[in-house]
Amino acid sequence: MTLIKEMPELERPREKMMLLGAHMLSNAELLAVLLGTGTRSLSATALADRILSMRSDGIAYLSECMPEELARVSGIGIAKSCRITAAVELGKRLAMNPKSRRVRIASPQEVAALFIEGMRHLKQECFRMVLLNVKNEIIAIEEISIGNINSSLAEPREVFRPAISRSAASIVLAHNHPSGNPEPSDSDVTATKRLVASGEILGIKVIDHIVVGDGTYVSMRQKRLL
Repeated sequence: MTLIKEMPELERPREKMMLLGAHMLSNAELLAVLLGTGTRSLSATALADRILSMRSDGIAYLSECMPEELARVSGIGIAKSCRITAAVELGKRLAMNPKSRRVRIASPQEVAALFIEGMRHLKQECFRMVLLNVKNEIIAIEEISIGNINSSLAEPREVFRPAISRSAASIVLAHNHPSGNPEPSDSDVTATKRLVASGEILGIKVIDHIVVGDGTYVSMRQKRLL
């Protein structure tokens, strides 16, 4: 085994991050930075590779893994497993929160970019919503409900409560399909039309409904399903 300290500087994860930026690191190298140390027989990078190869979905495994599950991996333990889980959770929260400067939404692609990485690996349907002001700038992103594997579309009162309280002018809906296929179901279309009608009564426009699959999405507005 080659220890990290014996590697050339540009191959050591932390040094590589400092010199080239985090975006230049592989998944295993980023995970190795979180681990900090390896074991007597494995470097931190080799240990990271072992974690990522535990399941065929690779890094997606970390998005749903509980800390106690990671802690059972030889060489991980409670401290490292909690560190990894915390980093994953921070990533999810960052993905759901726009920058402090108001971000203007102008296309379905921009809405999908807010959700696609954070929702593509979820095992249950999760229903979220982007609240917009009159300039189509993001006020907030709300998680409305988490449903069973078949449906999560919320009742109008659950959807519009945060929109009313934050004085949103319009909203964009989003939910995922755990199957990976983003094509809207008949029930998706029916529920969305109900929300559009409710929004018209309240004076809050439903601009679009984005359905997220595995790395893909469908805009109901673009498909003329609203």
